[in-house]
Amino acid sequence: MKKILVMNNVVKSFGQGHTEVYALKGINISVEQGEFVSIIGPSGSGKSTFLTISGGLQTPTSGTIEINGQNFTNLNEKERSRLRFKEIGFILQASNLIPYLSVDDQFKLVDKINHKKTNRADVEELLTTLDIYDLQKKYPGELSGGERQRVAIARALYNNPSLILADEPTASLDTERAFQVVDLLKKEAHSKNKATIMVTHDARMIEHSDSIYRIEDGQLFKEA
Repeated sequence: MKKILVMNNVVKSFGQGHTEVYALKGINISVEQGEFVSIIGPSGSGKSTFLTISGGLQTPTSGTIEINGQNFTNLNEKERSRLRFKEIGFILQASNLIPYLSVDDQFKLVDKINHKKTNRADVEELLTTLDIYDLQKKYPGELSGGERQRVAIARALYNNPSLILADEPTASLDTERAFQVVDLLKKEAHSKNKATIMVTHDARMIEHSDSIYRIEDGQLFKEA
């Protein structure tokens, strides 16, 4: 399988001298297409920094990051933004949907940014797969937390990214809905051949992961 995310000895520090704090300490990881990876750890362990670094929202202090064979760390901000939009789908715990756009219009916005026509077949396939087809005309404020998360998943997958990054996607959901969301992420990773990383503090959500890592004090360890 092709490696989609490769991080080599990635370090992220903040401050200088006596005030320097290390959020990530020599992170090494590779994630292949079709692989569903869970990263667990307590609050303050470096999970959020790991996610923003791997998604190119921050740059590492040292080390290298490759996304689908391209060295992310050598790009300027414009090039990083272009690669990020093309290759990475973000799913945030707050869903991050545009509140004044209907579900259908969320996808049209992606197409407007890409300067292309909406692919109705792809949209309808995603909405059907995620059981939200009947919600197309509704606005985020009219949806339940689970429905918003499924819309966010659909939007993240619609651009056909190579890498899906999910930040605590079940944090605001009840247990039943949380397991449904994780199951959806796993199935989409396998069926759509995406490399998918879910960061979570909830160990119950990792049962069906292909690989599990634990992050503690900025260091990453693979679980048995």
